[in-house]
Amino acid sequence: MTPHSTTGTLWLIVGPSGAGKDSLLDGAKAALAGSPTHYFVRRDITRPADAGGEDHNPVSVAEFEARQEAGAYCLSWQAHDLRYGIPKKIEAELAAGRHVIVNVSRALIGTAREMFPDVRVVNITVPRAVLESRLRGRGRESEADIRKRLERAEAFTLEGPGVITFINDRPLEESVSAFTALFAQ
Repeated sequence: MTPHSTTGTLWLIVGPSGAGKDSLLDGAKAALAGSPTHYFVRRDITRPADAGGEDHNPVSVAEFEARQEAGAYCLSWQAHDLRYGIPKKIEAELAAGRHVIVNVSRALIGTAREMFPDVRVVNITVPRAVLESRLRGRGRESEADIRKRLERAEAFTLEGPGVITFINDRPLEESVSAFTALFAQ
């Protein structure tokens, strides 16, 4: 894999389901809406547009596979019976010197670091009680799924160059403000 020549920073937003990534990203995107130096990635996901969660490009599995085969994604993965794709357009945004901000699977961090020279990782965490409450409040997972997600969240640690741990346990407005400030670095 040859690293891309870029001048911008690729910001990978990671963390367990229920940590508040979508809320933080939505808030930061609104706060930076007029910024010419920040680009928030809209992912292709094999789920309907009305399924809840983030604003994404809904694609069928067949469409996803065709796009992937055609090289439309610079990063892609599968999780929880869904497929996710990061459009190659981010390469042009990075080449233009922008901060490119994207929610990805933690499993892609190594690949992204190999592909892009300036990668920062924001690891969103929350205390277990907060995470458990959020997962239950969503009503999307079974009790067994909630336990698995909690165990995975506790077992995962993230270290390495460019890693910032962000504890999302404050009121949303405060958290969004602190999260948004990270991208000014």
